This record gives sequence, C-alpha cells and structure tokens, in this order.
Amino acid sequence: MTNASFLCEHVADIIKFLLRSRDNALKTLNSEMTKNSRTDYLLSALSGLLLILSFPPLNLYLLAWIGLVPLLIALRDKNSRSSFTLGLLTGLIYFLGTVYFVYNSMAMYGHLGAAVSVLLTLLLCSYLALYLGAFALLFNYVSSRSAGYGIISVPVIWVAFEYIRTHALTGYPWSLLAHSQHAFLSVIQIADITGVYGVSFLVAGFSALVYAILHYGRACKGRVLLSIALYLVLLADSLFYGYERTNEAQHGNFVRVGIVQGNIEQDRKWDSRFQQESIEKYRRLTLDLMKDRPDLIVWPETALPFIFDYDAELTDGIMEFQRELNSWLLLGSVMLRDGEHVTNSAILLNPEGTEASVYDKIHLVPYGEYVPFKELLPFVKKLTAGVGDFQRGGSYSVMKTPNAAIGSLICYEIIFPDLVRRFVDNGANLIVNITNDAWFGRTSAPYQHFAIAVFRAVENRVPVARAANTGISGFIDSRGRIIRKSGIFTETGMTEVLRLGSGSKSIYTRYGDVFAGLCLAGLIIIAAGAYISDRRKKR
Repeated sequence: MTNASFLCEHVADIIKFLLRSRDNALKTLNSEMTKNSRTDYLLSALSGLLLILSFPPLNLYLLAWIGLVPLLIALRDKNSRSSFTLGLLTGLIYFLGTVYFVYNSMAMYGHLGAAVSVLLTLLLCSYLALYLGAFALLFNYVSSRSAGYGIISVPVIWVAFEYIRTHALTGYPWSLLAHSQHAFLSVIQIADITGVYGVSFLVAGFSALVYAILHYGRACKGRVLLSIALYLVLLADSLFYGYERTNEAQHGNFVRVGIVQGNIEQDRKWDSRFQQESIEKYRRLTLDLMKDRPDLIVWPETALPFIFDYDAELTDGIMEFQRELNSWLLLGSVMLRDGEHVTNSAILLNPEGTEASVYDKIHLVPYGEYVPFKELLPFVKKLTAGVGDFQRGGSYSVMKTPNAAIGSLICYEIIFPDLVRRFVDNGANLIVNITNDAWFGRTSAPYQHFAIAVFRAVENRVPVARAANTGISGFIDSRGRIIRKSGIFTETGMTEVLRLGSGSKSIYTRYGDVFAGLCLAGLIIIAAGAYISDRRKKR
C-alpha cells in the first residue's frame, strides 16, 4: 500500500477534525465580532499583507518596518480573547503568504491529493499563526497595564516567540521577520553579535515606535519617551556598526569554488531509466568548469541517483571520473550504514578519487525524511516513498581540504542558526549548502531559502557557497553580499573566488543565542511586572 493511499484512508477523520475546529473557531469569531469592528479585522489583515510583501521574491523589505503597526492599532483597548483572535488572523495571512509552498511538495510529490494537501497546509499555517496570536495576547496584557512596558514588550515578545518557534516541535525558523531584510546590509551586520534575532528585534521595535507616536502623540512622556529614545539610540548604533562592518577591510585566504546546478526534475530523479542521463549531465557540467581550475567543485543534495558505496559499479564510475578532475569534489548522496540504516549525506572526494570525509545530515525534515511522534500518530507515514526513515547524523564534521575547512549543511539545515554556528565554532571557514529545492516548484521557497543563507554568512563571518539541484545556487561573502546567483530551473555551472573566514570567531559564533535567551528572560520579567502591577491595582 502506498503512503498516499494509506493516508487517504484517514482523510475522513482529518476532515471531521478540521470541521469541528472550524465550527469552534466560527463560534469564537462570531462572539468576537460584537467586540471587534470590521476595521480591526482589516487592520490585522493589513499587517499580514505588509509582512508578505516584504519577503522574497517581492523584497519590499521596508514594509516590514511598519508591518506590525496596523495590528498594534487594532489591539488597542481589546480584551485577551479579542487580542488573540486579531493576532491569529495576522499570523494566518502572514504564513499562508510565505509558507504556502508546502502545498506543492505534498500535492505534487507527496501524492496526497489537492484536498488533503490544502488541509495540511492550513494546519501548518494555523500552528505558526498561534505564535502571533500569543504575541498579540501578551502585548495587549502588558500594554494595558503599563504603557512603557507595552512599547518595550513588542520586540522582546516578538523575538522570544521566534526563538521558541526555532526549537519547538523539531523547529521551523522560516519567515523570521529578519529574513525580509537580507538585502539591507547595514542593518543585518549586527547578526554577528545577536544572531538573526537582533535584526528581528530592530524591525519589530520600529513598528512599536511608530505605534507609540500615533497612539500617544504629544502626550508621550515618562516611560514611553524613554522607550522611544532607547530604541532610536539602539537603531543608530546598529546602523553605524553595520556601515563600518560592511566597509572594513577583510582578511583571510582565498578558495576557488565551482558549483554545478543539474536541474534534474524531481519525478525523474530516482527513475532508473534516467539514472545514467543524470550522471552524465553532472559530468558534462563539471568538465565545463575545469577551465576555471576550481579548488573545490560542489554538486547538490542527492545529486547521485543511487546509493553511494552500495551500488559498486556506479560508485566506481564516479571515483574514476573524480581522478580525471584533479580537484576536490563535494557531492550529495544517499548512503547505507550497517547494511540497514539510510542517511542523507555529503561526501568529500579527494583528487585521488577516494573518500576523504563524510557528513550525515543531523536535522532531518519531519514527514519528509522521518516521522516524528510515530508512537502517537501511527497512521501517519512519510511523504516521500521508497526508503524508510533516514538515520540522523551525530557529528558536526568539518571537512578539510588544503584550501578550506568546510561545514557542509544539507537542505534546510541552513535555516537553523545554532546548527550552522557549531560547524564554524569547530573550525569551518567556508559554509557549503547543498540542497534540492525542486520539491517547491516555481514558488517563493527557493528565493526565501537562499535569502536565509545570507544570515548564516553574516552571523559567523564566513562565506557561503550554495549548490541547489534546480536553483537558486550562488555565492555569498562574509558580509552578506550576494556575489552571484543562478536562476531557478536552469542547467548551469559557475565558479567564484571566495575569501575564507579569517579564523577570528564572531561573538555569535563563540556564544550563540545569548541575545534571544535574554529576550526570552525579558518576556518573563515584563509579563511578571505587568501581573504584579495588575494585582496592586486590584487591592
């Protein structure tokens, strides 16, 4: 029985559950309609729309700086339930507009059918929207009890919930507010101190500033004025720091990296009839790059349409080809461990055509590479047919060549800040991201995925080379500048000289998410302060 047919047996149960959830939501919404005006809902929806427009591929990133203002206005004088409802609406629109691409993966390649894929996409976006609902609820609670705390609380609460979302339930730090600013180089440089969350803090804080001016006007005084002044000083210092970091002299050795983008259709990738054709395409594109004499050539995730080391004849063919190149080759492949465990791996081959280093993917894609909570959800199967659950890697292996120390991230591992940081902390001076974004089709996902990689370069002050099966492939320097990138669904190869990390670790690389942790602690302190203030008023 296929995964799709197995899941389809449970479609009726899923639909019944969603209908019950819808009925409960409608009852809540109807009760709130008496308290919330149509304008409040329009303002909340407007916030969601502004946030969508600020992200790739539209990249109207300045809109993110005022993206939360309509929602904050709508939350004025609302009770907890109304606040949560309005925040939930903003979140649902926001994530439907930025994470809709998961539908394509499920419908086109998971073979779940349009109806089930829509329902599951709605469930995912609804889960993510809960974080904005909680943000709105806490902001309302705090601001209604202390105006000064309310203004400070916007960026603190926002970052705290982004940090929680990064780690909760396997983690999903996609569409963080900071990601909309990947092209705003002066702003994002503080990420080498605060991580990506510091940029989210600045952007969310500006919305709080605008809201304060609109709400209080000339009546701004006390804690409100102090909050505004502190934010403006922080913003000015951040921009000045960013300008200096962007324009300062860089140090470090150079490495010449070649990237191959094979553009293999997902539905042909594992079809044995096209196996040799895929291999020949990568060989041809690689040979075209050799005129540039790259020190390292990179093929995408699972570029090899067979199990490396298991299929002896095809493996030997790759090794023989490698010996002709006189260059190092890093490629993605499925591997078999202990005769039974399958891994999604990055393999580094040396010029002699032998295996120099292997990294097994650590952060696997839930329901794509394994099924989390399978004991609780025994009827749920992987979306990808074929092999069973992949085995998780356990080592942050740094691959060494004479020219570079490589941290090789596979697929969406690049979106997890702390995971990437660990490779650089272990000595990597070049980040290589191999991925296969063919799953997402011609959606916003490849553009957003590439934009997120910019932050990993800035946080750790190392360049990023990215090889994607269907794009976007490219190169990012240690200041976050996009040096060169490909289009999507094109067959191409490209070579670039990259300046490696200098070996001097950034504050973020050394200490990790201290800033996000402080925001999490700040959330608790602010909420506790508002609670104590509330209790005193009631005495």
